[in-house]
Amino acid sequence: MNWTEVLSVISVSVGIAGVLVIVWGVLLALVKWVLVEIQYLRHKHAVRQKLLLRQQLSSSLLLGLEFLIAADVIRTVVQPSLEEVAILGGIVAIRTVISYFLHREMADDWEILTRVEQD
Repeated sequence: MNWTEVLSVISVSVGIAGVLVIVWGVLLALVKWVLVEIQYLRHKHAVRQKLLLRQQLSSSLLLGLEFLIAADVIRTVVQPSLEEVAILGGIVAIRTVISYFLHREMADDWEILTRVEQD
């Protein structure tokens, strides 16, 4: 097995890890969301739990995106054509914008969460 094949396997593995992180985060968020909604139906205030749930889901999405970006970078090292570099640049730009806005939304949620806890 040569280096190209090894890097291809690593790239696919890192990409799969990124997808698994996202899927796992979504599954956990779905279960926790159902539990929070059950609390809400029992007339319990659940604002804090909903904000924490959003934080956890956003964190999983960000981590998964980072893994996917790493997989794309490794794949570009394996196939360093101008087309691959351009595609990587576009993918990284899109994922960076998504990451930025997710991070910004998480910061806003933390600000709301601290206000809720102070009340």
